[in-house]
Amino acid sequence: MNSKYKNLFIDKAADLVTALKKMDEGAEKILFVVEDEDKLYGTLSDGDIRRWILSTGELTGVVSNFCTLSPIYVEANYEIASVRTTMRRKKVEAIPVLDKEKRILDVMLFENVFDGKKSNFANKGLDIPVVIMAGGKGTRLDPFTRILPKPLIPVGNKAIIEYIIDKFREYRISDYYLSLNHKSKMIQYYFDDLKPGYNVTYIIEDKPLGTAGSLKYLQNKIKGSFFLTNCDIIVEGNYADIFEHHISRNNDLTIVASMRRYEIPYGICEIENGGDLKEITEKPEYDLLANTGLYLLKSETLNYIPENTFYHVTDLIEALKQDGRRVGVYPISEESWIDIGQWTEYKSNVKVLESHD
Repeated sequence: MNSKYKNLFIDKAADLVTALKKMDEGAEKILFVVEDEDKLYGTLSDGDIRRWILSTGELTGVVSNFCTLSPIYVEANYEIASVRTTMRRKKVEAIPVLDKEKRILDVMLFENVFDGKKSNFANKGLDIPVVIMAGGKGTRLDPFTRILPKPLIPVGNKAIIEYIIDKFREYRISDYYLSLNHKSKMIQYYFDDLKPGYNVTYIIEDKPLGTAGSLKYLQNKIKGSFFLTNCDIIVEGNYADIFEHHISRNNDLTIVASMRRYEIPYGICEIENGGDLKEITEKPEYDLLANTGLYLLKSETLNYIPENTFYHVTDLIEALKQDGRRVGVYPISEESWIDIGQWTEYKSNVKVLESHD
């Protein structure tokens, strides 16, 4: 077995958190589930993990419970033409080579099979608009935002808002609405000078309207579903898959949420009977789904937003739920969410962004 592919292996007894971390480390976004070290048991994709979380509501579990048990593979006497056909037809980036006992001898990667070319399986074109909430003062990034509006905070040779748009441009999305208030002229001048190869429409707030209030200006102007994102986050996810999930679930609003594990660095006291100690749990760990600030909304949801009123996305979500409308969640891994909303995140994540550039 070629040892350089060991990072694509995961034992069937491993837990969900271990699987997520290992998947984030690789570019192929697939793991080969093994038993007895190198005997193929199944495959695991981020889609398998997502379906498990959505069906159980749990962020825990053993890999063998949610992996795919009918893995695609080839035997040692494979023909390269057949491998190419299988990769294209099944849209897979990696195929293991097995011996007669189903032990993995090697792994065929797409870029090796196709002479250095990368697949474009994920980059399905999307014909929907994107709304970017770019009107906040960015006080958490003070003192930068005393001079620059938050969307223009630099990351390498780009503004953060360009990074956000570039992620959507990978899916050939061409229509962008920027909701502006604080230092709006600077942002407009920036894009006027940039002369981008896509359409930019400005929504100018005369006063701060929260994270959703300005969306009212788009009522009757856009049809179908649209992406809504904060201007200080980047999601390294498959936007086409997020959109397909939103449509297939018939969601009125879909929240993209990141799986996060938090450790409390203290012993946690649980009490009863007016103050008696029941037990102490030392440094407990909690697995949570955190709202990233990226959403998909049906245009009909704009009917719920009041005119010229300070209104947050959370207010809209509550209004939809109270009216029996469908609000769903699309989970992504912890490493797929980059947040530069405050100094601690900015300084650590700017290096990650620059390494991707």
